[in-house]
This record gives sequence, C-alpha cells and structure tokens, in this order.
Amino acid sequence: MAKRVLLAAPRGYCAGVDRAVVTVEKSLELYGAPLYVRKQIVHNKHVVASLEARGVIFVGENDEVPEGSTVVFSAHGVSPAVHESAAARNLKTIDATCPLVTKVHHEVKRFANEDFDILLIGHEGHEEVEGTAGEAPNNVILVDGLAQVDKIKVRDENKVIWLSQTTLSVDETVIMVDALRQRFPALQNPPSDDICYATQNRQVAIKQIAPQADLVIVVGSTNSSNSVRLVEVSKEYGAKAAYLVDYASECKEEWLEGVETVGVSSGASVPELLVKDLLTWLAERGFGEVETVAAMEEHLMFAIPQELRKDLKAAGKA
Repeated sequence: MAKRVLLAAPRGYCAGVDRAVVTVEKSLELYGAPLYVRKQIVHNKHVVASLEARGVIFVGENDEVPEGSTVVFSAHGVSPAVHESAAARNLKTIDATCPLVTKVHHEVKRFANEDFDILLIGHEGHEEVEGTAGEAPNNVILVDGLAQVDKIKVRDENKVIWLSQTTLSVDETVIMVDALRQRFPALQNPPSDDICYATQNRQVAIKQIAPQADLVIVVGSTNSSNSVRLVEVSKEYGAKAAYLVDYASECKEEWLEGVETVGVSSGASVPELLVKDLLTWLAERGFGEVETVAAMEEHLMFAIPQELRKDLKAAGKA
C-alpha cells in the first residue's frame, strides 16, 4: 500500500481564535506598539511569538500594564475582578473573549442568580475556567476528573446544574456528566451545549481518521486544551501512535518507521502555514499523497469587539 496522509477537515483556526488574532492585529495598527495583551491571546506558541515580534507585550496581570494604556483580553475570557482591576488602573480594554465562552459566562450568572450550585467541568488552572468561575465564585464548584465527583458537596441536591469548559473532549464530558448524575439524580443540563462547535468538529474528524492511521500528528501547543484532546482522542479511537508538535521540525524520523498512513490535524488556535510545513516535511519522506477527510464544513464568523469597531470607524479605518 502506498504511503499516504489523511488530512483532517476542519482543522486549525476556529471563528473565536480568528476573531481574537485579528483583534490584536487591528489594535496594533490603530493604537500602535507597544500593545499589551493579558495572557496569551490564544494558546499557540507561533502566534504569540509572531505578535511579540510586531510589538505586542504579553502580561500575566493588569498591574503589569502602564496606567492609561490599552490592554486586550484573551480569547479565553476574564472574570469581573479583572475588568474591575483594569478600570482601577484607567486601562482602555478591548475584550477578545470568544463569544462561545461569553455564552458560558452568561449561563453562570443566570444560574447563580437563581441560587443554583454550578458544577463546572474543566481543568484547574486553565484561564477559561478561572474566568468562568470568577463570575460567581460562591456558586461554582470545579470538577476536574472523576476522582473529584465523590468529594463534591452542594447545598441543595435539587438545585444543581453542570456547565463545562468549551474545549473538552466530548466523550470524556459525557462520562463525567453520567458520574455526576449518578451522584446527583436531579442534576440539570445546560440550556445548550457548552463544548464549542470547533472542538467537537475537530474531534469528529480525527475519530474518522484514527482507526486508519499508523501515526497521527497534531499540530498545536501543549497548553492548548483542544489540541491535547485531539492527541488523546486519536489514541482512544485506534491510532497506533499520536504526537503533538508545535512545528514540523519537532517531528522525529523514527516515528515513520513501518508507517503507511499518517493522520494530520491541528488545534483550533493553529495557523494553516504550520500544517503546510508538516505536509512538506512528510512529502519529503515519501508521504506525498494527501487525502482530505472532511467531517463537516464550518462557516461561522464573529465580528471583532464592538469597542474596537467603534475606534476603527472613528479613525476612518472601519
């Protein structure tokens, strides 16, 4: 059998990431460098390095931003406390939070107002989880792994709802919810699915590829939750081996020993040029035949933040 590559579609940038990166680029053009961004705008090493080279300064917290400066909030969202600290330092804020993350923030506020205990399925320490939980810290209980299910204490077992981080594995979340429901039979579901369409679509595509692949290579960064999940899903669905790389140069020749079919995908914060570099690397080693495996098409687009649109219009650049 000829050596071949099965290329996942969709892959790479989702609408929320595209919006966030464009927001920073347009902010740079309008306000000039240096431009401050709280946390990594998206979880991708290449994107961050490229923007730093253009004059973006990534900071951990608002107190690292000079008073009166402009700061962009990352796609992962921030808590009300972060907005308050920005106001206290007289910072001009551009909020690049993904609208799908904002939706979960609204759900937290709504159910906290109704005095529910909210079981938030997610990864401790992830920026999105910190921002979401910060909307109602007294109501949100983070659930990070099955081992925590038995330890959860709620005030009223009849007023419990689960929500989730948007970038989780669909399959793992189903298992978590089943375990939570066994513990709390009256557990309510969110009004609509919290796991983002892009995360789901990329997992669907890799599930189709993994059983046919001797090797899966996912382009993405180690701090990108959805990229890490793609590697895990690849292994769960039959890939003999699966690796996560930021760049093609990180691939090892020995991975290709005895391999006939390589599956390729990329996380939702990965620019397509990095995938092209990987395909070139594979082609140079005999894997020049590329077949696209399309799970579905994506057409969703998000407008850039309103505060930036307003400034661009005033400057005649809209």
